[in-house]
Amino acid sequence: MAQQLALSVDFGSGFTEAWNKIAKFIPQFIAFLAILVIGWFVAKAIAKVLDRVLRRIGSERVAERAGMDRYLSGSKYDLTGIVCKIVYYAVLLMTLQLAFGVFGPNPISVMIHSIVAWLPRGIVAVVILVVAMAIANGVRDIVRNSLAAASYGRTVSTLVWAFIVALGVIAALGQAGIATAITGPVLIAVLATITGVLVVGVGGGLIMPMRQRWERWLDGAERETARLRGSAYQAGRSDALANQPVNPTAQTGPGGSPAPGIEER
Repeated sequence: MAQQLALSVDFGSGFTEAWNKIAKFIPQFIAFLAILVIGWFVAKAIAKVLDRVLRRIGSERVAERAGMDRYLSGSKYDLTGIVCKIVYYAVLLMTLQLAFGVFGPNPISVMIHSIVAWLPRGIVAVVILVVAMAIANGVRDIVRNSLAAASYGRTVSTLVWAFIVALGVIAALGQAGIATAITGPVLIAVLATITGVLVVGVGGGLIMPMRQRWERWLDGAERETARLRGSAYQAGRSDALANQPVNPTAQTGPGGSPAPGIEER
């Protein structure tokens, strides 16, 4: 009799505990769904507002200068659309983090928290890369137009563009925290290699060959400069002659008589 009573007591306490868990889970689940729905509407609203603001301030012009429109020509979204989608999913991730936080500490919340914490760094890295490409394209156009008449203009402009883009990529990777253990040493190694080659080659055993090369380079640059100066002088002289006013004495004949077709007053 006592054993049956103990079993009934255990069964009743277990049923009560299960019911308490269900009663506690139902409000948490309702709050979870409510947070998801509200966060979804908020994410859509933020994405639409951000799309209008970015297009109004000229984000597509920046993308065009950076050359991103060529890479995204076959894509469904342009650069502004991609940025808005990233922000949209970032807000959804924050919403998921808040929603799962209703159930208390859990592995999903920890994982989402780490992703959300990295997203601002990733967005800043993308912005750095786009701005660097825009600056590189602008500098390349300036150098190419300035040295359009020189034979080495295209090469110099391409080297300048590649250098600025490389710096932008390294800065973007450092901001995003991607391969920082590789990009930093690689950059230091490249700079150290260039410095070592210059020190050893120019200041060491390659003095005579480098002197000959420098003389050829300087002679070529001097000839290019003289040719460009002569071209500029001829162009300025032609413009001056084209805009020169007509000499009145040239329209009169011998003895001061006016040329035919000109009436004397």
